[in-house]
Amino acid sequence: MNPQIEKLIENIEKIIVGKRNAIVMVIASMLSEGHILIEDVPGVGKTRLVSALASSVDGHFNRIQLTPDIMPSDIVGFSMIDPNTRELQYKTGAAMCNFLLADEINRASPKAQSSLLEVMEERQISLDGNTMTLPKPFMVLATQNPVETYGTYHLPEAQMDRFMMKISMGYPSPEEEFDIITRSETNQFSQKLDAVMSLDDIIRHMEAVKKVRCSDSIKKYIVELLNATRNSKLISLGASPRAGIALLRAAKALAYIMGREYVVPDDIRDVMPAVLSHRLMLSLHGKSALPSAEEVLKETAKSVAVPLQ
Repeated sequence: MNPQIEKLIENIEKIIVGKRNAIVMVIASMLSEGHILIEDVPGVGKTRLVSALASSVDGHFNRIQLTPDIMPSDIVGFSMIDPNTRELQYKTGAAMCNFLLADEINRASPKAQSSLLEVMEERQISLDGNTMTLPKPFMVLATQNPVETYGTYHLPEAQMDRFMMKISMGYPSPEEEFDIITRSETNQFSQKLDAVMSLDDIIRHMEAVKKVRCSDSIKKYIVELLNATRNSKLISLGASPRAGIALLRAAKALAYIMGREYVVPDDIRDVMPAVLSHRLMLSLHGKSALPSAEEVLKETAKSVAVPLQ
């Protein structure tokens, strides 16, 4: 594994117990210049994971607690007249940062949710005829509770497609939960983490990820997986070409994290559930046959031959 990435993971694990795979996926999303949606029940550490990442890297971190009364201007900023110059002056919103935690994103109104579309895709803010470029790196880390429906607004497919990955934390094992409870007695989770990676380091790693090699046979494997989702009886809406691009970028990031300069089929299979599951619509047969989109993807992938190299 890349030594500096390993150090970053270990720093986050001082706060997050037993969720190395989730941590790796968040870092892979960051290094591939993607955004991530963490969807799970309350109390499993979604917000804590994002905060731990933000504390571990030397960047500007903003958090916005999304509620139905949040306005788009709270996110992207607004223009106001300067009393001295009588000219419009831009006042920054929460999005003007390196890492934006959009907590409980499905509680925001559709108008507020839509204000994130340009921010996430173009990494810029257009307001009153002016365009403000967001700092680099920029990443949105959103959380939502899939169980609660009262006072929430379902994220449209166009918004979901802006997220490179969707992951779930899951409940800890009994041993991990014992460790969590023990640590909570001494307030270990409230300790402030030191930054172990600078923004320049992140940008350097991002550029290195782009140079990770991927053979034509692996790219054809991605195409065949995408086509399999489009032709499966378990899926009514398959993965798009944008999903394939995201799958390649995420696999390159995972290969880099693992210390390799090339992508192997296991990288594709490891990131596929996180990259594709939120971009699919299951058929009625798929919903009744298997418990989740992730399981449907695993079943669909069995019909595709794995390349030898």
